[in-house]
Amino acid sequence: MDYPEYEHISFNVVDRVGTITLNRPDRLNAFTRQMMAEFIDLLDHTDVDDGVRALIVTGAGRGFCAGAELGDAGGDTFDAGARGRDPEQVNRDGGGMLTLRIFESTTPIIAAINGPAVGVGITMTLPMDIRLAAESAKIGFVFARRGIVPEAASSWFLPRLVGVSQALEWCYSGRVFMAPEAAEGGLVQLVPDDQLLARANEIAAEIATHAAPVSAALTRQMMWRGLTFDHPMQAHRVDSRAIQELGAMADAKEGVVSFLEKRDPEWSLKPAEDTPDVFPFVEDPEFS
Repeated sequence: MDYPEYEHISFNVVDRVGTITLNRPDRLNAFTRQMMAEFIDLLDHTDVDDGVRALIVTGAGRGFCAGAELGDAGGDTFDAGARGRDPEQVNRDGGGMLTLRIFESTTPIIAAINGPAVGVGITMTLPMDIRLAAESAKIGFVFARRGIVPEAASSWFLPRLVGVSQALEWCYSGRVFMAPEAAEGGLVQLVPDDQLLARANEIAAEIATHAAPVSAALTRQMMWRGLTFDHPMQAHRVDSRAIQELGAMADAKEGVVSFLEKRDPEWSLKPAEDTPDVFPFVEDPEFS
């Protein structure tokens, strides 16, 4: 697939693993509306590209993402009216637009946090599936120290990842802390600095090589959307339907036969075309 040329991110694919690099190294990859738009556009492409089976997100230079770009508008950074938007209506938060698109993605996503990840620089990683952080990385949910509140739908994601008490302590204080604390709190997996991208690529390669693409896409949706379920019966309805649907498809047959024949599987199904919609069965009244 041909991809557009981007300015605030870059993208390359090697062996079915795509790497998205936040690419404003002179500004520690500070987040802009343009970066948001480019990232969303890229996900629209990767979700229909069967040559990309896993994604890695990292930052250029010595930072991951220093948060929102503050240098352009200064004290008016978060003032919608001062920035030419209609103050009489609610203007959508750009970080939330990105995290909701990441949430909807069908492609497994790994964050490789290689340096400072502050504000939206860390909240954008919350809907990513696996977060790896270099030991020297710094993280901060700094919103209270900027006079605003957590954004990017992080008030939904963060408590589900680390628990409400830990989420509130980090957000109330607004302090910047080191990656080992983030690992202890369950937010990231800690990796030595010089092994970060190698470890991210190792995980991504295992997904790209061994996981049936439709299975991975549907598993991702089931895990994330299942966080909203009220009862495990809803998950039981969904996975029962998913097992039934996928069990009759080519990849399930190939998965079993390749295992019995002791060879690598050759998957034929495509997530963009073949993933069944099993979520209408969450509230199936005939399934009890």
